Amino acid sequence: MEVSPNASPPVCRLMDYGKYKYRQTKEERSSRKNRAATTLKEVRFSPVMDRHDIDYRVDRINKFLEEGHKVKAFVRFLRRQMSHPEHGHDVLRIVLEQLEDVAVVERRPIMEGNQLTTYLSPKPQARRARGDGAATNSEAE
Repeated sequence: MEVSPNASPPVCRLMDYGKYKYRQTKEERSSRKNRAATTLKEVRFSPVMDRHDIDYRVDRINKFLEEGHKVKAFVRFLRRQMSHPEHGHDVLRIVLEQLEDVAVVERRPIMEGNQLTTYLSPKPQARRARGDGAATNSEAE
């Protein structure tokens, strides 16, 4: 097998090709296994939610963002609620204010049919800060 064809003279090595292919597939599988998959989590709100219900769902969004997931937060309007979309905007404004230090708004709130939708992703520095804090906690023990 040719190791470095651009060298002068080219470098070659005798090897078992089957063993070489086996090691390559093993490395590829292990790299796939260690790769973190980001998923899209959805959290539904209503335009007539109480403050406590909003806070509870914001805590869930916060947990999803800490795990590295992206979040789709949406307000679903039913029947006559469509005549007052400002209530849905108020709910999402409260959510975005509470999450402004841990989340980046990928897309501002937009009406899509009977839903007011926004997409959030975790801030990169929040991840790094969490990783550094975990390292210092383990060192303290």
